[in-house]
Amino acid sequence: MPVTDIRKDTENLSLTITADFAAPVERVWQIYADPRQLEKVWGPPEYPATFVDHDLSPGGRITYFMSGPEGEKYPGYWEVTAVDEPASFSFSDGFADADFNPDPILPVSVNVYTFTEHDGGTRATYVSTYESAEALEKVVDMGIIEGSSSAIGQIDDLIAA
Repeated sequence: MPVTDIRKDTENLSLTITADFAAPVERVWQIYADPRQLEKVWGPPEYPATFVDHDLSPGGRITYFMSGPEGEKYPGYWEVTAVDEPASFSFSDGFADADFNPDPILPVSVNVYTFTEHDGGTRATYVSTYESAEALEKVVDMGIIEGSSSAIGQIDDLIAA
């Protein structure tokens, strides 16, 4: 399992996941830059993702939906705020309706994904920050820690393929 650390910080309203991969930074970056590769690792295995739009550039928008085991769809979106290829990118991540309009009831997170060389491979640091302790607790209760860990766990197999 590539996830080496998970920290929920209620004071800073953040969730930080650290993972190590046996691949160069550029290879890990490619997974996020290519929607077909990203589909294989975004969401836990039982909730695979389909990316509809994918513009990983500042001001770009990425839309996707995860499909549940009973065929239900869970749409989401990213609004990309910064890109420093292949070292990092930042985005807001939110839940959406079927037309990819933001769902105002569910939390939005501000995310910074960073990729650095580490022990001959890549250390990925995924930081998600929420607007309130309640928003952070809501996504934790929804299973974000388990789901994200499971999703990130799929990256090793993709890299090896």
